[in-house]
Amino acid sequence: MAGETNSATEATHTGTEVSIEHHDSSGVFPPFDSATFASQLLWLAITFGLFYWIIKNVAVPRISGILEDRKDRIAGDLSEANRLKEETDEAIAAYEQALAEARAKAHGIAHDTRAKLKADNEARREKAEAELAKKLAAAESQIAEVKSQAMEQIGDIAGETTSALVEALMGKAPTKTDLSKALKSAMD
Repeated sequence: MAGETNSATEATHTGTEVSIEHHDSSGVFPPFDSATFASQLLWLAITFGLFYWIIKNVAVPRISGILEDRKDRIAGDLSEANRLKEETDEAIAAYEQALAEARAKAHGIAHDTRAKLKADNEARREKAEAELAKKLAAAESQIAEVKSQAMEQIGDIAGETTSALVEALMGKAPTKTDLSKALKSAMD
């Protein structure tokens, strides 16, 4: 029976069996196999040489070019920044100088305007004083004239009044020469 079971099992597995070929039954990992060292070293040298050539002839020149471009761009940007800084400094200096000149000019204009206004005011004041002096002189002469007229009239009025009083008191009117002498002595 044992033989029968074995043949039945073999019959069922015959269709599903996979053939496994054994190349080397030593069980060593292929990269560590000393028989393949020569080919592995050859391919290593070829691959290393190819990568070295690509890096040397393609990658390094590109990287060098990029670095050189960046260096040139940075140098250009720095020189442009320095130029703009100098222009800014010059513009600031020009602005400060123009501002100082404008302030000096404004002070000069203000001084000239003050002097002109002062001269105009002085001229108006002198003109007004001259007009006032003329009016004052005219008023004083008018007052003197009115005073002299009043004094003349006072003399006449005083003479008439005195004559009337003397006549009323004494009954007789004084003579004109006596009356004028008395009035002159009273007025002085």
